[in-house]
Amino acid sequence: MATPLRTREGGPAMGRSAFRRSRGEGPFRFATTGAGILLLAIMAAIAVFLIVKAVPALQANTSHFLTEKIWTPNATKPVFGIAALAFGTVISSFLALIMALPVAIGVALFISHYAPRRLAGVLGYVIDLLAAVPSVVYGLWGVIFLIPFMKGPSTFLNTYFGWIPLFAGDAVYGKSILTGSIVLAIMILPIIAAISREVFLQAPTMLEEASLALGATRWEMIRMAVLPFGRPGVISAAMLGLGRAMGETIAVALIFPATFTITFQVLSANGNSIAANIANGFGEATPIGQGALIASGLVLFVITLVVNMAARLIISRRKEYSRAAA
Repeated sequence: MATPLRTREGGPAMGRSAFRRSRGEGPFRFATTGAGILLLAIMAAIAVFLIVKAVPALQANTSHFLTEKIWTPNATKPVFGIAALAFGTVISSFLALIMALPVAIGVALFISHYAPRRLAGVLGYVIDLLAAVPSVVYGLWGVIFLIPFMKGPSTFLNTYFGWIPLFAGDAVYGKSILTGSIVLAIMILPIIAAISREVFLQAPTMLEEASLALGATRWEMIRMAVLPFGRPGVISAAMLGLGRAMGETIAVALIFPATFTITFQVLSANGNSIAANIANGFGEATPIGQGALIASGLVLFVITLVVNMAARLIISRRKEYSRAAA
């Protein structure tokens, strides 16, 4: 038997493959660390740019930016605030998430654990293609088809469920927050479904087989083995979809009523969002108006950052999520 090579200190000599790996470790670690630092630097640069551009408009504003509902930054005495826009952004995005998340999880579970392999492959490709459809296509579909169609369902909800604050109101309209939320839900559904599907497919096969061997049904196996494992991924997918819904511009600009009112009545012709307001008003804005729109973009930047940080906090505080994510 050949005697292993020894170093001068008496230890085993490093093999050629291990030496090559050690040589490549340093540059790879430097590249990945640099990429992370570059990403943080870009985010900081965006934040600084938004703040610098927004400060002159905020100084010229004659009202409180965070609580004012009126938006007239192009007037001689600028008066503008983010209250109504932030409210519309949050309520429409969360309504879209509530509608899209259960459907997306169901689609992901069907593709990963119920559908035959050929059908699952076709459905997976269709979901991926839906995620790539431009937002303007969804917006045009909403304007041409969904707004006229929603007058009937909106009247039904208002008539029979008007005791719920969301569906209350003296009149209903097809162009409403509910219609915009439905379009947003359809837009974010493929993203959540695609990510959830990939997470569910990574569930340990031994856990699934052990559950079935102990007499569990298919649904019990999914509930006890697949869903706990995939929960961190589903939360991440939901937050990614929520971020897209909050930042969506063209579709909501075409569908939202573009009014500056705070109301929980999602069937009325009231509502707007930060992104839609920027898209509708930037072209005709004065320098102060552009600064006001940039300031609203800064608020949207902060809201999105807070939502993602909250999602990471939820995952890190639950030990079973952290073990599944590992």
